[in-house]
Amino acid sequence: MAIVVLFSTMSFTVDMHYCGDTLVDTAVFNKVHTCGMEMQKPATKECSITKKNCCNDEQVAIDGQDELQTSFQSLTKDQQIFVASFVYAYSNLFEGLDENVISYSDYSPPLVVKTIYKLDETYLI
Repeated sequence: MAIVVLFSTMSFTVDMHYCGDTLVDTAVFNKVHTCGMEMQKPATKECSITKKNCCNDEQVAIDGQDELQTSFQSLTKDQQIFVASFVYAYSNLFEGLDENVISYSDYSPPLVVKTIYKLDETYLI
């Protein structure tokens, strides 16, 4: 349950770098690596010729949930019954035995009269 709450409240961003129409790199939580083909801005402003940049970066932000319902009283009667039965069943799932029960410990193994694997062997020549 804690993992569900953690992932539903977590926010993160996905950065993507496109070179033309091709996706070159994606990154989560950090900056994306570029392909190196970005247009450099001219050092002097005298240059009137400009080229269109073929690369672009996109950033997708995924926002997490801000408000959590922490009150057990605001749940409906059916939801309360479900949560109570789930907790009861889950807690009883991991009950262990006091000692290991071995049902065949009082019996001895059968006696070996012949080696059975030798009787069934066939050899191709």
